[in-house]
Amino acid sequence: MIRAGIYGASGYMGAEALRVLLRHPNVSVEWATSRGDTSIEVFNKNFFGRGIQYTHPDDITPCDVVFVSVPSGLAMDIAAKFLSQGAKVIDFGADFRLKNKGDWERVYNKTHSQWKLVSEAVYGITELHRKDIKSTRLVANPGCFSSSTILALAPLVREGLIDLDKIVVDGMSGTIGAGNELDRALHHPEIHNNILSYNVVNHRHTYEMKQELSAIAGQSVHVHFTPHYVPISRGILTVNHCFPTKSVKRKDLIELYQEFYRNEFFVKVIDLPSNTNGSWNYAPYPWVSAVSSTNFCHIGLDVDESRGRIVVLSVLDSVGKGGALVGIENMNVMFGLDETTGLDTFGIHPY
Repeated sequence: MIRAGIYGASGYMGAEALRVLLRHPNVSVEWATSRGDTSIEVFNKNFFGRGIQYTHPDDITPCDVVFVSVPSGLAMDIAAKFLSQGAKVIDFGADFRLKNKGDWERVYNKTHSQWKLVSEAVYGITELHRKDIKSTRLVANPGCFSSSTILALAPLVREGLIDLDKIVVDGMSGTIGAGNELDRALHHPEIHNNILSYNVVNHRHTYEMKQELSAIAGQSVHVHFTPHYVPISRGILTVNHCFPTKSVKRKDLIELYQEFYRNEFFVKVIDLPSNTNGSWNYAPYPWVSAVSSTNFCHIGLDVDESRGRIVVLSVLDSVGKGGALVGIENMNVMFGLDETTGLDTFGIHPY
C-alpha cells in the first residue's frame, strides 16, 4: 500500500483528494492535516460518521507521497521538507508550475525560496508529460483554467494550424475555485443570478498556458485570457477562440483530436453531429455538469468557415481534472499503477 498524507485537508482541494483516496485500492491515508482543533465535519459534512480526525502538522508520520494543499508561497518549503525525508510530493498550488523565476515572483509577488526544485518539478498534465511524471519525485499540479485550455489547444498548436499570436480564451469557473474563505463578491446573494468577471487581464493561469503551449509549438505562443465566476459550485468551461492558418473543416479537426487523444482515457472528444436544421444547436458541445466529481475533460469544437475562426470548448471539474483528482492520476503514474485506478467513475446526471 502507498502511504499517503494530505497536508492541508480542510480546504476544498485537500478534502476532495481525501474523499477519493479513502476508496483508492492501493492507498492508505496516514493523515490529513489541519492547523486548528476543529472537527473535520465542520468543514466537510460529507465525512460525518467516518471517524476521521485531522492530524496536527507537528504530529505527522513518514509517508510515501504527500499532497500539499496550501496557499501559494507556502508549499515550497513544505515540499522541500518532505522531499528531504524521501517522500514524493504533489503540490496542488502554484509554487512549482512556472519555469521562469522572474515571472513567478512578479505574478505571485513573493520570493521563491526553493527555486532549485523547480527544475525537477514536472507540470502535471499526464497526457503531455506522462514519461517525465513517471520518473519524478515532484509534480506541479496545473491550474484548473490552464488544464482546460492546454488540453483544448494542444492538437492545434502541435499541428501548426492556428495563428499563435491570436488566441483568445474566455474562462468560466464555479465558485469552488475561490476556496472556502469568505468574500463578498462570492457571497450567495451577490453571485446568484450574476456573472463576475475578475483579473480580466494578466490572470496567473495565462502564464501556464503560454509556457506549456509554447513548449508544444517550439516557439512563443500568446494567449489572451479572461476569467469569470458563474453561479455554480464546481466546474470549468473555457471557450478557446483561435484563427486557422489554412482552411479547415470541423470533421477534419474532430479526427485530429480523436487521434491526438486516442489512448487517453480521461479526455473525451465529442463527435456528435451539428443540428443545422434546429433553432438550438448544442449537442456537439460539452456540458460542465457531465464531468462533475470526475477526472474527465470533455472537448467539443466548431469551425466558422465564413469568418475564419475555430472555437474549442473544454470542460472539467475544478477540483477533478482541474485539481485534486488529476493529482491522484499523477500519483498513480509516479508509483507505476494504472492511471485510472480509483478514478474511473463517470459523472452523475442530472447534477
